Amino acid sequence: MWREALPSGNGKLGASVQGGIQEETVLLLHSELWHWGWKDELPDVSHTLPETRRLMDEEQYLEASWHLTRTLQAQGYASRLSSRFPLAALTVSMTCDSAFRKYRRELDMDTGEVQVRWQEGKRSYSRSLFVSRADDCVVYELEGRELEEIGTVQETGAAGKPLLTGTVGLRFPPGDRVREDEEFTALKLSVTVRADGDYLLYGGRNDDGQDFGAVLRLIRVEEEPGLEDATDGKTLSHLGSQMDSGDARRSERHEPELSGKLHFQTSGKLLILVKMFAAGERKQEWSRLKQELAALGTDYGTLLARHTELHQPLFRSAELDLDDAADDGCCNEELLLVAYEGEAPTGLVRKLWAYGRYLFISGTSEHSSLPFGLYGLWGGDYRLIWGHNMANENVQMMYWHAAVGGLSRLNLSLFRYYNGLMEDFRDNARKLYGCGGIYIPAGTTPGMGVPNQIVPVIMNWTGAAGWLARHYYEHYQYTGDRQFLLKEAVPFMMEALRFYEDFLVLDADGQYIIYPSVSPENTPENFMPRDGQQLAHPMPTAINATMDIAIIKELLQHVIEASRIAGIHSGEIPRWESMLERLPSYILGEEGAVKEWLHPAFEDRCDHRHLSHLYPVFPGQEVTREEQPELFRAFETTVHQRQLGAQSGWSLAHMSSIYARLGDGERALESLDILARSCLLNNGFTLHNDWRNMGVCMSMPAAPVQLDANLGWVNAVQEMLLFVSPQWIKLLPALPARWTRGSIHGWCIPGGSLSLAWDRTTGTFRAELTAIRRITTRLQLPEWTTSSKLYISNHRILASSAADGTYVLDLEAGDSLVVEQTTYQ
Repeated sequence: MWREALPSGNGKLGASVQGGIQEETVLLLHSELWHWGWKDELPDVSHTLPETRRLMDEEQYLEASWHLTRTLQAQGYASRLSSRFPLAALTVSMTCDSAFRKYRRELDMDTGEVQVRWQEGKRSYSRSLFVSRADDCVVYELEGRELEEIGTVQETGAAGKPLLTGTVGLRFPPGDRVREDEEFTALKLSVTVRADGDYLLYGGRNDDGQDFGAVLRLIRVEEEPGLEDATDGKTLSHLGSQMDSGDARRSERHEPELSGKLHFQTSGKLLILVKMFAAGERKQEWSRLKQELAALGTDYGTLLARHTELHQPLFRSAELDLDDAADDGCCNEELLLVAYEGEAPTGLVRKLWAYGRYLFISGTSEHSSLPFGLYGLWGGDYRLIWGHNMANENVQMMYWHAAVGGLSRLNLSLFRYYNGLMEDFRDNARKLYGCGGIYIPAGTTPGMGVPNQIVPVIMNWTGAAGWLARHYYEHYQYTGDRQFLLKEAVPFMMEALRFYEDFLVLDADGQYIIYPSVSPENTPENFMPRDGQQLAHPMPTAINATMDIAIIKELLQHVIEASRIAGIHSGEIPRWESMLERLPSYILGEEGAVKEWLHPAFEDRCDHRHLSHLYPVFPGQEVTREEQPELFRAFETTVHQRQLGAQSGWSLAHMSSIYARLGDGERALESLDILARSCLLNNGFTLHNDWRNMGVCMSMPAAPVQLDANLGWVNAVQEMLLFVSPQWIKLLPALPARWTRGSIHGWCIPGGSLSLAWDRTTGTFRAELTAIRRITTRLQLPEWTTSSKLYISNHRILASSAADGTYVLDLEAGDSLVVEQTTYQ
């Protein structure tokens, strides 16, 4: 199944290797291939905002919740999100003379190679594939060898039989289920596959009238004299000059095969090269891609070296070692069986940290116009469940890890995508709410920035732009790129703020009231149906959701700070500071937990997967233990109240990061333990929910792939080992007891980088912080490093500034700070 394949990608092209021996399928995908969406003209319904507020003032909350949505529906508005879909399936068919043994399907994350190896009789076989970042091409090598016996190499078969015999083809992928709908049938019947010498030409027609397709080139790398195809005297031949699904459709009895094949029979190696296109006219694109393939080298090792030169600096930008030698070399299935017993082995934690990073760098690129998606580049169906870009949690989670992990350059695809939809976002703000600035719908797809999920839980939530603005400003904090600050970060933040300047209203006490206000995607407890009726989001629209307040507060603070850094907008800063003072304070409930909605008409509901009202602790950095201890403890109480059975794969990753921010390494790791035994496939893909339905988290008829939890795992591990804000650097702030030894290298902080190593069994600890720009912050060491010595590159020794062992740092560019403890005292 495509869900269990091993993935490779270069940020634009993807390939998923399923690993069959006799019949191998490699799914081919292109990041820009989307279909089946449409975009209506958004009507002006801005008059509904005062009407919605009047209904809420009259406590007609359910009617208010649906007012904007029903008005749009009444006017016939019905935009629909697009979906990614697979471009083609590359198939390899080979004869099997005896049963296989010693089968392995492996992914080398350091190179991006997927390899399938097995033995059959006295022969060994391997297939190796990667998607080249250098040549924008799928590179696939097949090899067969005689096994050595008693120190000699066996001759090539008793009858001189070639080692590699079979066919390679391209075909239309079937997807997850049998479909007979008109749009799918039209897509399927548009496909043609032609053989042209040693090339296969594949093309289809998208619903926008553009063709998509691929060109495959089959190359014999080695040949031993005397081995020829018995049919035509060549080692390569094609089966049929053309296979056209249109011709097949006109057959009275036969379904179109939708596949063309090339035959191979050789004693050497075979190299398969594939290039793809997502739009154009197929004949012109075929001609172009044939020329590009003909110009490529035919040595697998040379092509791989060109690729790894670009891939490895990304993958190696940060390093992590959690010392558990017993896990080294274990396959996924072994690690997952251990995790299923209750605790994720340290080797699995480390492997999934690396795997999430691998997926990220393989699924997007700094030059891409699309962000990393929920399926990466590897979704295998035609209408993927939640296959869009969702910015009420999922998009953000997939980028949380990037800055600390040295992958800030890959943020550029995220910014390029949302910047490209700004005209839609401005139109939304004006026509939906009568406001300036931008309104970003939670769900978007390429070219589709207008509202599309026409339900209250989406339409009435205004926080997407403010939440995304955090990523723009954090990118500047880590990179120090003033051009980015001036040209992209500040303009985007200003657009988000202009919306709130028009949207917020003052109550009788002179405080802002935010309504309609949604805490994604939760419904207050007292508005849940009492008759057992199952509804996804019964009544999500409320007043003063805690998350909305936190987002607006953070946005104002960042705009003020950025304006002062850049020396702009100085005349507006006093007004923004006044806005900050008028935002309401967070409120605690009877049990001492922070309320999800401040307004007394709405009761907290803990049986939910979203953790939106924890925003001030994570992903925000507003509330810390040192500066607001009582409020910090209230947020601790808040997350403890969330019920396990309501969680999902991604929410367990989110919860792990929250516990890490709270300094609770045991619960942070426990959240990953639960995720590993409930929402993890054997190829490492994370799922939305518990596919076994074991009651560990929420149940659904389907368990969709959602790679946000893969990337959330990366962030959670990083949060346990490092907390970074403009005010603080905390080393090992939530170190679980099970992680007795380890090291990190090359992790990023604003203005520099950090490496450290620890061993709790001996009490040794060493950290080195290197500044590339001036760093002014406070440093907090683990409490067990009581005898650490600190010195800077100029040999200045730092003295502790507080009883808890924190230090005030003021490092100049080029300084290195070393912290060292050699043993327990």
